Amino acid sequence: MLKWIQVLLFTALVVGIGYLSYVIWEGRLVTTFSIFVTLSAILIVFIIFIENRNPSQTINWILVFAAFPVLGFFFYILFGRNYTKRKRYDEKQELDEQAFSKIEGQKPITKQDLNQMGDHQKMFFRLAHELGNSPVSFNSETRVLTNGSETFPSILDALQKAKHHIHMEYYIVRDDEIGSEIKDILIKKAKSGVEVRFLYDAVGSWKLSQEFKEELREAGVRFKAFAPVKLPFIGNRINFRNHRKIIVVDGELGFMGGLNIGDEYLGKNAYFGEWRDTHLHVRGEAVRSLQMIFLQDWHYETGESLLKQDYLSPEMVLNDHEAGGVQMIADGPDTQWENIKKLYFSMIISAKKSIWIASPYFIPDDDILTAMKVASLSGVDVRLLVPSVPDKRIVFHASRSYYPELMDAGVKVSEYGKGFLHSKIVVVDEELASIGTSNMDMRSFHLNFEVNAFLFRTDSTNKLVEDFKEDFKVSQPIDPEQFKQRSIFIRVVESLFRLLSPLL
Repeated sequence: MLKWIQVLLFTALVVGIGYLSYVIWEGRLVTTFSIFVTLSAILIVFIIFIENRNPSQTINWILVFAAFPVLGFFFYILFGRNYTKRKRYDEKQELDEQAFSKIEGQKPITKQDLNQMGDHQKMFFRLAHELGNSPVSFNSETRVLTNGSETFPSILDALQKAKHHIHMEYYIVRDDEIGSEIKDILIKKAKSGVEVRFLYDAVGSWKLSQEFKEELREAGVRFKAFAPVKLPFIGNRINFRNHRKIIVVDGELGFMGGLNIGDEYLGKNAYFGEWRDTHLHVRGEAVRSLQMIFLQDWHYETGESLLKQDYLSPEMVLNDHEAGGVQMIADGPDTQWENIKKLYFSMIISAKKSIWIASPYFIPDDDILTAMKVASLSGVDVRLLVPSVPDKRIVFHASRSYYPELMDAGVKVSEYGKGFLHSKIVVVDEELASIGTSNMDMRSFHLNFEVNAFLFRTDSTNKLVEDFKEDFKVSQPIDPEQFKQRSIFIRVVESLFRLLSPLL
């Protein structure tokens, strides 16, 4: 039924535009346009209601229509249609689950595994096991890479040493100095017989030049744009972006985290200055989970299945259980349970001592917002680290609209003081951590394809704690009373942008 209602909506749009052209000529534009927008909004609200969405999302969309009557219509056409999302990605979800089950299997949780967790975190451990297609690995080694100065040399070194294959999946790839350096290595490796596959997001990397791609093609690099957008006002693929950053080399080494490929991630952009970010180097069993995520995304876009032992036999790291565990969790419109959001929520409500969150874009939904406030009111040390300078002004101002209620509940909000903060980190009780691509915002929770690593009492967790403490030293805490003194104009701007939270 929804399909036919949406067909009717788009038919009405086409007919309406044609009719508007006629009435402009006849001089009756205002009245006719008002009728058209009103009827369209009523039809859209009806669709939203019968989709049985979360009530807060429904109310947000209605507020968008009320505040932006004309823009709201086009926002919904581009960003709001859940039915087509489920229709498009249900098949991918089924194929992914089958593939992960075949390769990874469903390993039961052992008593020895559970004993690695604190009593209050065993619920989180069980949830992660239930939601994740991939198991928790106690035979993996991870290393935190702080900023581009540590990340890119490690990536370049690994790419140079590749012998069998290189698999890369990125949201943003730029044709600049670091982008060209990586391109040259890929070309060199492809010409030497190494299999190179490169998946980039069609919207995030829309500026990637044809010359850049042509050089890769001529060298034998296989590449593909993820979810290309041809008719954005008819199809809504523009809304569901691949925000993942994954590199797998020979099935043995992996990289994932917050850094895309571009010079700004090395602090070479004068506006941002230092770019504060975090990446993760992975070796061992958990690399297979990253590989599976890439291979399934590659299969979705190209139709090529590569579930072969050549790609799925990582060199094992034989750690004892005291070394801690790591689990790779994929999330996106092709998953049923909004995996990363639910794991964030579970981390927050499991905390006994501290919750430290770093996110460049903070647009929480009601569940996360309430969990943070309740934790803080319960005496947990809740800290939120955010940028002091915006790279997306709408998101920046919308984020700030949440600060007063958080600070009223005792949450300590600080702005990073040495440049732009792009790390996406959650650390609970200094022993459970998440690092990856998912921001603390609705776009990451509900729309983007993301991947996070969840770390259980590892050395990498300790390193994230150390980095957090250094970041706090160079950050400026927001004073609640002073923040309340901001102008009425700024408050209105923040409130208006907060209305757009379903889109951000």
